[in-house]
Amino acid sequence: MRLSEALALQVSDIDGQRKLIHIHRGKGAKDRYVPLPENTYQLLRRYWATHRNPSLIFPALGRGEKERPASTNPMAIDSVQGAFRRAKSAAGITKRRVSVHTLRHCYATHLLEAGVNPRVIQRYMGHANLETTMLYFHLTQKGTEDACKIINNTMRGFHYDDDK
Repeated sequence: MRLSEALALQVSDIDGQRKLIHIHRGKGAKDRYVPLPENTYQLLRRYWATHRNPSLIFPALGRGEKERPASTNPMAIDSVQGAFRRAKSAAGITKRRVSVHTLRHCYATHLLEAGVNPRVIQRYMGHANLETTMLYFHLTQKGTEDACKIINNTMRGFHYDDDK
């Protein structure tokens, strides 16, 4: 999901039973559901337990983090981006142009490489057009590798015989 969508998440948007996140008013003012892996669900529960805000998953910290339980504002985008930059530096990642948004691209690329249907990825990403989703194909060689395997398997048994 987009950073702004994540920060706007409310407790009521998490469907723990079905393991889905309901994203309201995403880009283009569209709603959608995205899968919520069990490990991520447990991390979100543990994080929420640190502040117990009745409505927001990621409330603004406030001064001295005392306002979190009562905050009606989500965490600031700049705070998340700053934390990401510090984590990136601590991990020794020196590549430029790596941001929180890069994680979204990685997610889509990994889904493609795992063989998830591009239409499903389109829905999860909230893309209006499949062409937008297809831009992720340039990030992976998986489609090319798969095509070569298919072609090789199809052509198995066909060969040129010099003896004739």
